[in-house]
Amino acid sequence: MNQIDATSNMKIYPILITVFTLLFLPTIALCLEIEPFRTANRSPLVQIYGLPAETSASLVSPGGWQFSLTQDIASVYSSGSIANEKILLDGELYRWSLVGRYGLTENMELGLEIPFVLQGGGFLDGFIIDWHRWWGLPQGGRDTAPKNRLCYNYTKDGIQRLYMRRSSGGIGDISLLAAYSLYTNHDDNDQDSIAIRGQLKLPSGDSSYMLGSGGTDISMFLTGSMQRMTEWGNLGVYASGGGIYISDGDILSGQQENLAGFANAGLGWAPATWINFKVQCNFTTPFYKDSRLDELSKNSFFLVSGGTLKLPGDYLLDIGVGEDIAVATAPDVSFHLGLSKRF
Repeated sequence: MNQIDATSNMKIYPILITVFTLLFLPTIALCLEIEPFRTANRSPLVQIYGLPAETSASLVSPGGWQFSLTQDIASVYSSGSIANEKILLDGELYRWSLVGRYGLTENMELGLEIPFVLQGGGFLDGFIIDWHRWWGLPQGGRDTAPKNRLCYNYTKDGIQRLYMRRSSGGIGDISLLAAYSLYTNHDDNDQDSIAIRGQLKLPSGDSSYMLGSGGTDISMFLTGSMQRMTEWGNLGVYASGGGIYISDGDILSGQQENLAGFANAGLGWAPATWINFKVQCNFTTPFYKDSRLDELSKNSFFLVSGGTLKLPGDYLLDIGVGEDIAVATAPDVSFHLGLSKRF
């Protein structure tokens, strides 16, 4: 039997090596690029601001277009209380964003982002409870709370400062985008890029239903990436960081921070032309002040992992799963899909 097994293995190994070679090695010189996930913290108290999701250091070529459609599904459950404050954030948020970017010159591009936001009780509570139970993860009170409800409630000093129980949906705050390339170096093996980006978020969403903040935000940030072709495929790292000015809006007015910082960093590996794998961490400073609750006053760390598939027609599909590694500062779980193409 041992001789038969050994003979079978000797026949299988060449087949596996051949399959790997056909799938990967001939395409290493053309491996898929590593680009950031186009997503951000989708907490209901954060997504109303102009926190950039487009952080690529790669600009669209002159006269060219890139269109992308992203979907983020965020399941939120967090509750906390101290002596004079109490908060409950329970619901599901769906955000679709249509983004168009145009290459104005070799070093400059302009863009427009139109989001559509839907908030409600959703359907993921049971799945997430079972997932946490299966892996022995803490429930954080989700398993004893009413299932699939929408409730945003915040009180301070006996005054109710936020209350929302009705589902809502509509156009969110539209953003104007711009970018300028500071440095590019592309050859057969290396791709390095540095760019500065800006975003102007306009108060087009209905703040009474938390579709927008009711204010205008301006952000500026630096973004860069390095990609190296190796015998094992394309290895890439990227990062960005900057700040956002937040004008006074309608949500928790008087507690808004007018300045906040944000950054992200990620790395990826592409073994072939049609797939890559990547992991990304997003960071933000608090958007609110005069609070000791984690949901309002703590730095946010949000981890997204997944990858990109290249589909027929040169469409790229991002697939990612996110979680709050700083508890209560971002959605418990989020699911990201992003479809894009350059013309």
